[in-house]
Amino acid sequence: MAAAGAAGAAEVAQALSRPLSCLREPDCGRAARLRALEAIRAEVQERPLSAAVVQEVFGAQLVRPLARCLAGDAAERCRELALQLLCHGLSRGDRPGEALPVLLPALAQRLCPPQGFEPSEELRLGLVQLLSLLLQRCGASVGPYLTDVIRILQATLLDHYAEVRRESCRCAVACAQAVPEHFHMQSESLIKPLMQTISHQHYRVRVDVIQATGAVIQFGNGKSVDDVLSHLAQRLFDEIPKVRHAVTTVIGEWLLHLQDRYSYFHKLIPLLLGSFTDEIPENTKLAWTYWEKIGLQWEKENEEDLKDKMDFSVSPSYYPKGVTRPGLGCRELVSRNLSKILPGLCHDITDWVESTRIKASQLLYTLLLHAEDHITQHMELLLRTLYQACLDEESNVVKNCVKAAELIGMFVSPKVSLRLITSAFGKTPKPSCIMVLTAVIRGSPKEILQPHLTDLGNTLSQAGVCQRSEEVFYMEQLLYCVQALIEVCQEDCKEISFQLMKVLVTIMAIPSSQHLKEKVEETMSSLAEVQRLDSFLYLYKQHIIQLMEWVSVSCDDWTCYSPEILQLDVIATHSGPVIGEALNNFILILTTCLQPNKDPQMRLKLFTVLSQLLQKASETVNSQGLFPSYLETVIKDILAPNLQWHAGRTAAAIRTTAVSCLWALIHCEMLSPKEVNSLFLIKYGLMPQIIAAMDEDSKITRLMACRIVGVFLKACGRQFDEDQFTNTYTEVLKRLDDASCDVRLAAAHTLTNWFKCLKDSDVKSAMESHIEFLYQELLIHLDDPDQNIQNAVLEVLKEGSVLYPELLVREIEGVVHKHQTPVYCNQLLHHIQSAKESAL
Repeated sequence: MAAAGAAGAAEVAQALSRPLSCLREPDCGRAARLRALEAIRAEVQERPLSAAVVQEVFGAQLVRPLARCLAGDAAERCRELALQLLCHGLSRGDRPGEALPVLLPALAQRLCPPQGFEPSEELRLGLVQLLSLLLQRCGASVGPYLTDVIRILQATLLDHYAEVRRESCRCAVACAQAVPEHFHMQSESLIKPLMQTISHQHYRVRVDVIQATGAVIQFGNGKSVDDVLSHLAQRLFDEIPKVRHAVTTVIGEWLLHLQDRYSYFHKLIPLLLGSFTDEIPENTKLAWTYWEKIGLQWEKENEEDLKDKMDFSVSPSYYPKGVTRPGLGCRELVSRNLSKILPGLCHDITDWVESTRIKASQLLYTLLLHAEDHITQHMELLLRTLYQACLDEESNVVKNCVKAAELIGMFVSPKVSLRLITSAFGKTPKPSCIMVLTAVIRGSPKEILQPHLTDLGNTLSQAGVCQRSEEVFYMEQLLYCVQALIEVCQEDCKEISFQLMKVLVTIMAIPSSQHLKEKVEETMSSLAEVQRLDSFLYLYKQHIIQLMEWVSVSCDDWTCYSPEILQLDVIATHSGPVIGEALNNFILILTTCLQPNKDPQMRLKLFTVLSQLLQKASETVNSQGLFPSYLETVIKDILAPNLQWHAGRTAAAIRTTAVSCLWALIHCEMLSPKEVNSLFLIKYGLMPQIIAAMDEDSKITRLMACRIVGVFLKACGRQFDEDQFTNTYTEVLKRLDDASCDVRLAAAHTLTNWFKCLKDSDVKSAMESHIEFLYQELLIHLDDPDQNIQNAVLEVLKEGSVLYPELLVREIEGVVHKHQTPVYCNQLLHHIQSAKESAL
C-alpha cells in the first residue's frame, strides 16, 4: 500500500515537473504561469488522489511555489488558482501543519499593510477562509505562529468588505478555541478592532462580532470584559432581535463559564437581566433559561454558605400576582451585588437618552423583584431616584418606576418606607413624592398598612402637603393617593375619614382642578361606600361640624388669597342640604369675614357663595327650616353694613351681591311681609340704602333694587310718610330712563305698587302736586320704544288714575296731540270714563 502511494506520488511529481519549473523561472510570463497553474490543477485537483499522495505532493513540491504565487503574483487569476490549489491541498492532506511556516507569512504579507494589500475583495475573503481552514485543520500546531494570526485578524477585522469581517470573526473564534493556552496572552490585541466593528451597519456582521468577542474573552484575558461591556450594553438596544439574542448568549456564557466571572457578576448581571424585558419572547426566554442555570450553578458552588437558607427557606407572605419567584441562587446573586449595581443604574435612569432611561427603569423593577426585603438597606438611594424618575416626560419610565415603587410597598416594612417618604414632605413635596407614596400604598398589604393609617391621613391632610401647590398634576397625584388608600384599606379608612375629606375638599377647591371634580365625587362615593354610607352627602353629614371648624380656625385673618375661602365654598355648595345642619358655624364665619373693614375681594367671594346658597335656600341653608332664626343676624350684621356706599369697583360689586342676597331672601319667601315691615324696614332702615342702590352702575344692582323697593311698598308702603313717598317715587321714576329694558319694566311695576300704597294713605292730599308731576312724566314714557314698557306704563297710569282722574284727564288732553301713539292715551281716557261710570 505504501509502495503504491509512493509510486502514485512519484508519477504525479513527474507530471508536475514542467509546470513547476515554469513557475520557478523569474522571466515566466503571465500566460505561461496561468497555463502552469491550470496544469497543476488538472493533475492534483481533478484526479482522484489519496490523502497520502496529496500530502506528499503538496508538502514536498507545491506549497512554496503556490505560496510565492499567492503572495506576489501580479495576475489576479494566478493568485486565485494558487489559492484554490492551496485550499484543496490543506483540506485533503493528512499533515496540514507542515504548511504553516510557509503559508502564514504569505498570508500576512498579502493581508497586512504596509507590506501589501490584496485589492480583490473576493480574494481577500478567500485568503481569510484559507486562514480559517488552517486554524481548523492544524489546531494547537498554530501556537508558534499565533503572532502572525493575530496580526492578520487585526487587519481583516477592519476590512471594508463585510464578508471578510464576518469570516475574520469566525477565525478569531477558531483561533481562541484552537490554542487557548497561548491565546490569552495576545487576546487583548483583538478587542480594539472587534469593538470598532461591533456597530457595523450590517446586522450579520454585528452578530458575528459579538460571538467572536464572547469567545475571545472567554478563552483569552478576562480583564478585557471592562473594555467591551459598554459596547455590548449598547447592542441590547439594537433594533435587530438576532443582535440582542447574540448579546444575551454571550453574557449568559460568560456568567456560566468565564474563569474570573465572580469578579464581574455586578457588571454582567444587569446586562443579562436587561433582556428579561426584550420585546421578542424568544430572547426573553433565552435570558431566563441562562439566568436559571446561573442561579443553580451558583447555588451548588456556594452550597455550604447557603445551607441554612436552603433548608429553612420561607416564601414571603405577599408576592406580586402572576409573577414566578426566582430561585434562591438568582435572588442571592442580585442581593449580594445590588450595592454595586444600583448607583450606576440610578444614574442611567436619569440619562439624557430616552431608550437608556426606559431600559434602566425596566431593569430596576427586575432587580427589586429579586432583592425582596434586601431593598431596605438601599431605600434612600432608591427613593431619591424614584422621585426624579417619576417626573420623566416618557410615560414608560414613569410606569416602570411606579411598578418598582409598588415592590417597595410589598417587601419593605411600612415603618421604614413611609417614614422616609413622609419625611420628604417636610421639605418641598413634589408631585413625584406623592406618586411614589401612592405606589407604595398600592403595593402594601392591607394588614401591614393598617397601623400606619392615622399617620398617613394626618400627613396628607397637613396644609403643607394638600395646600402646597395649585398645580393640576400635583392635585391629581394627591387624589390618586387617596384613591389608593381607599382601595387598599377599605373599611379601615373609617378612622381617617375626616382627614381624607379634608384632602378631597382641598382638591375640589383648587380653581385649576375643576376638571377633577367628577373624579373627586367618585372618590368621595367610594369612601362613603367602604363605610357603608349611601352617598357622599352622608360623609358631609358625618363630618360637617369638623369641616366647618377646620376652615374657620383662622377666619379672622382671611384675605382674598386664603385657601380656606375656596374650601368653605366647596363645603357650603357641595354638601347640599347638609350645610343647613351647620348654620351656627357658617353664619359665624360670614359675620366675622363680611365686616366692612375686611378685605373687599374676600367679602365679594363670600357674598357670591351666600348668594348661590340663597337662590336654592330650601335645598341648602334652610333644608332643616332653621335659617329664619338667623335672619336678623344676616340682615343686621352682614347685609346692612355692606350696603353702605364706598368708592371703587370692588365695593360696587360687593353692594351688588349684598342686594342680590337680600332679593334672594325676599324672593324665596323666607321674609314675610310682616317681617319686612317690622324688622328690616323700621328697625334697620334699609329703605334708603336700597333706594340709593337704584342709581348704581351695575344693571343687576339697579334691577334687584327696583324689585326690592316694589316688595317693600307692597308690604309696608301704606305706613310711609310724605317724605318717604316723595323720595321713593323720585328715584324709581329715574329708572324709567334706564338703558336696560328690564330695569325700566321693574321700575314701572314698582310705581304701580307706589300708587296702590298712596290710594289708602293719609298723605294722599299732600302729594297732589307730586302726583300731577308723576302723571306728566308717565305720559311721556308712553312713547317708550319698547312695547312692553309702553304697556307697563299704561298699567301704572291706570292704577294712578284712581287718585285724581280729572287731573289725569286734563294732562292727557294737553299732550294727546303730541304722542306718536295716541292709542294709549285714548285707552287711558276710556278706562277713566269706565271707572267713573262704575262708581256711579
